Amino acid sequence: MHSSHSQEFLALAVDKGVLRFGEFKIKSGRLSPYFFNTALFDDGASFGALCGYYAQAIRASGIAFDTLFGPAYKGIPLSAGTAIALAAQGQNLPFCFNRKEAKDHGEGGVIVGAPLKGRVLVIDDVISAGTSVRESVELIKAAGAELAGVVIALDRMERGTGALSAVQEVRESFGVPVIAVATLADLMQYLQDSPTLAAHLQSVQQYRDTYGVA
Repeated sequence: MHSSHSQEFLALAVDKGVLRFGEFKIKSGRLSPYFFNTALFDDGASFGALCGYYAQAIRASGIAFDTLFGPAYKGIPLSAGTAIALAAQGQNLPFCFNRKEAKDHGEGGVIVGAPLKGRVLVIDDVISAGTSVRESVELIKAAGAELAGVVIALDRMERGTGALSAVQEVRESFGVPVIAVATLADLMQYLQDSPTLAAHLQSVQQYRDTYGVA
């Protein structure tokens, strides 16, 4: 992935308040010097730009796939928006997503949109415990399709309960690539280059030294 794309993406995230610096207690109970919440890409322009960065990351990775899949709920708009962005960049592909509850009337089933088939690329916001990925893999396998990889907005590059990060665990468990629009390394580069935010670099570096993966 070109670092210019990830740097532009991080600038947008800071501008929209999606990425904040300070002291935040995160799900794992750790005190993190930064907080990242993709739900705050909450208007047409910023969400469209976000999906454009997903599309660029996918194209830069060279990954081969047939269908885009977005796990409910955050993956639903992401899969649709990324499919639109890819089509605008000359790559028109089918997309689908799942419902949380199976529908018992009309067309029925849990998958909405294109059929889940071929090599499937899962689009999500982050991987915190890998639960969402495992659920997606079960749906993909049940449909007779194959997982091609996973795309996320930010790879925090920090250890889970063991020595590996959630992203590394997914790579290892399923043997597929995980593509991130930006990584913690990109974030540190962004801080280093930013006169207004450089003051946060030290605390992010300390956090990475404590919890980062090798």
